[in-house]
Amino acid sequence: MDELVLKAMVKWPHVPDCFGWLGLDSRGHWHMRDDGVQQLGTFQSGLVDAKGSLLQHEKLIEFIHRNYAVDERGRWFFQNGPQRVYVELEVTPWIWRIDEHFKVMAQTGQSVEPLACLVDEAGKVYLKTHLGLGLVHTLDVHMVAKAIEHGHWTVQECQAKDLPQEHGFVLSPQNG
Repeated sequence: MDELVLKAMVKWPHVPDCFGWLGLDSRGHWHMRDDGVQQLGTFQSGLVDAKGSLLQHEKLIEFIHRNYAVDERGRWFFQNGPQRVYVELEVTPWIWRIDEHFKVMAQTGQSVEPLACLVDEAGKVYLKTHLGLGLVHTLDVHMVAKAIEHGHWTVQECQAKDLPQEHGFVLSPQNG
């Protein structure tokens, strides 16, 4: 985390947590969700309007990435100075991109090595890494197929509904 954030946490230790206002979608994009948007439905509902406003400010996104973490209950958050802003996850806490050399990178820019490759009943592809479980970006599923063909990875079947509990993450922190 940023040093400025750590100092703010010490200076103001009793700032209340924030829930429902930030979401991470299945393509690795961040969304701001005001009260009106939250009233439209859950982030996981699939309703476009319930996702909120797409964040596009590069410096803010970089700040979120540097200060993105998980608590002891598997709830992902962005530490915004002294305030913990819990993240609504559409699918997983990580969205992986895969390049032509099968190198895997998180939406935050961190490079990772896959430990396992999973495919659910709908054909969604996930990679387990030392950072945790993440969904492979839809544009890179073809790279997973190539990695499997080249013998780099083998596939394990999974059930999407079981992934949060099996891999220790909470989709909606205000409910978990």
